[in-house]
Amino acid sequence: MKPNPKPQKLSFIPHSILLTLEKLKQALEPNAEYKAIEEFRASRQRTINSIRYLLILFIVPLLLNHLSKNFVIHPLIKKFWNQEPAKIFLNSSQEKRALTEFRRFERAMEFELLIGKTPGLSPAIIEHKEKEKAIALAQKYKNESINAVVNVFADIISLFSFTLLCIFSKQQFATIQSFSTDIFYSLSDSAKAFFIILATNIFVGYHSPYGWEIILAGTLQHFGLPENKSLISVFIATVPVVMDTIFKYWIFRYLNRSSPSAVATYRNMNE
Repeated sequence: MKPNPKPQKLSFIPHSILLTLEKLKQALEPNAEYKAIEEFRASRQRTINSIRYLLILFIVPLLLNHLSKNFVIHPLIKKFWNQEPAKIFLNSSQEKRALTEFRRFERAMEFELLIGKTPGLSPAIIEHKEKEKAIALAQKYKNESINAVVNVFADIISLFSFTLLCIFSKQQFATIQSFSTDIFYSLSDSAKAFFIILATNIFVGYHSPYGWEIILAGTLQHFGLPENKSLISVFIATVPVVMDTIFKYWIFRYLNRSSPSAVATYRNMNE
């Protein structure tokens, strides 16, 4: 029978003091050794169940993504796309990047010709090389467009499977929540402060906009969407600020009551 974890309640007394008193009370009981063994077995089983469910939660969507992408979606999209040979680009950003690469190739070939690195290139040979490069670029961006469309459908399948796992496994999800909470509160105050500062600096720190730009640009390219500098700027100007506000509220509302020493360590390390 799987344990049913109960959500932790907030208290005006720090969580660390309550935990110490509870351990002292358990140690003074007559059957403390037997209870300790039972608690250890229950904790071990809860850890095994949490790790197993975490693996299922991530491996199943990834496996469905890979199988559907390679064996179902990609062949169908590729067959449909090849019916229109002239269809290459999904958006104007792809076309701009292709033209930039082609112009760079032209300038590089012209530069090599001027410095004598490739002497004797006739106009016919230059035209042939430019044609080969244009065909290669067309094939490259055609494959990129196909992969972008495939990614949309494959990721929808992964998201759908992940949502179903979360809906139909509420008990396992609660076990993972309890397991992660126990791990966090079992850390020392310095370790808690370290991970808090690391997370805030990565997502809402002064250097985080560069990381957000890379993530958003990669995401737009992954789904074949045009690069939109205005959208990225608006996202960076709002989302990290909201995340920072939520995080500070969590520190004030929850962590400050359950582990005030960790909050004090965090403030001292952050100054």
